[in-house]
Amino acid sequence: MSTTEGRRVRKVQESREAMAAAAVDLVLEKGLDGVTVEAISDRVDVSRRTFARYFSGKEDAVVDSLRADFARINAALAARPADENPLTAYHRALHDWLDGDPHAWPHRPRAGELLHLLHAEPALRAAYGNVRDEAQHESVRIVAERLGQDPERDLRPALAIALAVGAFGTAVRFWIAPGADTTAPGAAAPLPELIDAAFAALAAEPAPSTTPHK
Repeated sequence: MSTTEGRRVRKVQESREAMAAAAVDLVLEKGLDGVTVEAISDRVDVSRRTFARYFSGKEDAVVDSLRADFARINAALAARPADENPLTAYHRALHDWLDGDPHAWPHRPRAGELLHLLHAEPALRAAYGNVRDEAQHESVRIVAERLGQDPERDLRPALAIALAVGAFGTAVRFWIAPGADTTAPGAAAPLPELIDAAFAALAAEPAPSTTPHK
């Protein structure tokens, strides 16, 4: 990639990140219904047409930073040693992401407030669900490739990722539990500890009986 091309790519990414950050800030300030695409565009001094090149709507802009985080988690998953089982690889990829990225959403101000809003607003919940499902599909593809399996014919990659994502999601729900102020020291368990506890509980769960029901 040439220097000029690299500069253009960085400028595009910076513009996208600025619009996504403005969307989050405005929605946290005013609520989803109190924010328009025009308000987001005005906040970063771009046209509505420019906004539309990147996002399908304000909801899509609000969840865009989480889309980027899921992509980083998947990149960390793909980089894990090939001999790790999928649950271990996903667990350690989460730590690689949290430890290696100072901009990961759990490190951002008002992260817990944003996650509460994503679950409370149906339109944002749907947008977040789409982002999460896209990322989970990519995680399945990565695991299937690691195991040399066909994700359309073998259920094991999808099952492993469903369990891993479930453990991660459970840790996040406890991290943002009602009454837990994630910005106050000692008020809520740190997310990395909750992630470890969730995966430990998953590993300790006894396997179900394979005896067929009669």
